[in-house]
Amino acid sequence: MTDKRALFVGESWTVHSIHQKGFDSFTTTEYAEGGGWLRAALEAGGWTVTYQPSHVAAVDFPSTVDELGRYDCVILSDIGANTLLIHPETFRLGKALPDRLQTLHDWVVAGGGLVMVGGYLSFQGIDAKARFANTPVERALPVTMLDRDDRAERPAGVTPLLCLKDHPLVADVPGDWPDLLGYNVVSPRPEAEVIATVDGDPLLATWTYGRGRAVAFTSDCGPHWAPQPFVDWDGYAPMWQGIASWAAGRIG
Repeated sequence: MTDKRALFVGESWTVHSIHQKGFDSFTTTEYAEGGGWLRAALEAGGWTVTYQPSHVAAVDFPSTVDELGRYDCVILSDIGANTLLIHPETFRLGKALPDRLQTLHDWVVAGGGLVMVGGYLSFQGIDAKARFANTPVERALPVTMLDRDDRAERPAGVTPLLCLKDHPLVADVPGDWPDLLGYNVVSPRPEAEVIATVDGDPLLATWTYGRGRAVAFTSDCGPHWAPQPFVDWDGYAPMWQGIASWAAGRIG
């Protein structure tokens, strides 16, 4: 089998903290990444994963369909539309550059495989700051988005319900799915296949778009919405391998 190549984008953040100790204060800065579980799951299934944290993607995310053609699957996770849309040289220097959201859409139409993973800066996200609604990326996805903050926080846990047990995407996923702690609320398109739900909302949905395919997974790939029992679940790796393989047209 030829090499399976995925571009995994997002899942990084910087926290700048103020420590106030009586009269005195100081600051600390911490950088973190949250996609290690998903990357490991794909690599265990034979995928070659190129990872672009958000600050790297702002500059290096592909600008042309040909550049995206190096990959079988692009996974966006917890990275807002503005990071891909507004190149730093456009923001700082007023330089006209390609609309990378449109490029991503056109790549799917031409046969690419797109996956969006939920989070605080996915779909619409917290305070609707992810801003993917009404963009070319939304048009390529099997779901439509709200015009507001779309988070459904479920701190007590919510159990996924598998609707299409015979779908090839989940053929190797064993047993019951562990609880999740939240997700982004979306609506499935009429042509979409909803494979799993949470609280009656889509959790995992797919469709064919142009010559390509797209998948929406509306919860997270790691804490906090995907808690430790979920990432430790023996179905975690098969699920993500199935999602990437289906999006890339390698199964089903």
